[in-house]
Amino acid sequence: MGRIILRRVLVLVPTLLLATFVVFLLITLIPGDPAITILGEGATTERLAAVRQQLGLNDSFFLQYWHWLSGAAHLDFGRSIISGETVAESLKRTFPTTLHIVVAGLLVSFGIGVPAGVASARRANSAGDQVITTASSLGVAMPSFWLALILVSFVSLKLKLLPATGFVGITSDPVASLKHIALPAIAIGIVGAAEVTRQLRAVMIEVLDSDYVRTLRAKGLPMRRIVWRHALKNCAGQLITIFGLQVNRFLGATVVIEAVFAISGVGTLVVNATQKHDFRVVQGVVMVMVLVVLVTNLFVDIISRLFDPRIR
Repeated sequence: MGRIILRRVLVLVPTLLLATFVVFLLITLIPGDPAITILGEGATTERLAAVRQQLGLNDSFFLQYWHWLSGAAHLDFGRSIISGETVAESLKRTFPTTLHIVVAGLLVSFGIGVPAGVASARRANSAGDQVITTASSLGVAMPSFWLALILVSFVSLKLKLLPATGFVGITSDPVASLKHIALPAIAIGIVGAAEVTRQLRAVMIEVLDSDYVRTLRAKGLPMRRIVWRHALKNCAGQLITIFGLQVNRFLGATVVIEAVFAISGVGTLVVNATQKHDFRVVQGVVMVMVLVVLVTNLFVDIISRLFDPRIR
């Protein structure tokens, strides 16, 4: 097991390097001039040349990448060319907000998806199963941004039950934090819950039809206990895989969700930086996001092997 973990970690490093190189290359291809963004259209040629020299834009692509990568290795992603704030400080300020949304979305996703998937599998091909299956199919097809707009229009503006915009940290005011995070979490969590329901139903039906479950039923164990204490353990590997996929998906979804609910998270940060050609911020944010995705995949791979000996 230790050898497998070491192999995965060794693969992670070149993957991260390749991802950062591709991102760095794509950012250089974005139309626009950071020097003009800083000084404005009316700046003189001399001033523009001085800013380009200061930013290192006159260096070759590979030299620029090497300088940035050397700093990133020491967690120094440079400073924003617009605000002057270090990229590390920007991430420190915004990443907890995005993480809060992702965690809340995961709670909604699995809090709804696991009971629904179990209930659907226990009553396979029944009327209740068909209702749950239909609802989950609609949930998978439903864009999270569309659901977010519906929630804002109906729950916030019409019923006035929950705030439509803003974010409050849970340490500042837990009650206000729950109210502000509820709609964003539901917007991304419902789609995730639909996927959990579909995947868990398929695996649970197979497990409930296995020989050892029939043996447990023959011994007189109640079905509820068999499902929640025995059968669900055999679905743990699938649930862990879904968890990893949803973390990655929710990180991407927060870009739109933060825009809809006017939340200042990493998604908003990178969108604004892209519009202003603030390449250092974009590079730093993308590298951190890629690192989170790779570490999550590594974690999921390791835990899955612990729960499922067949893939060791």
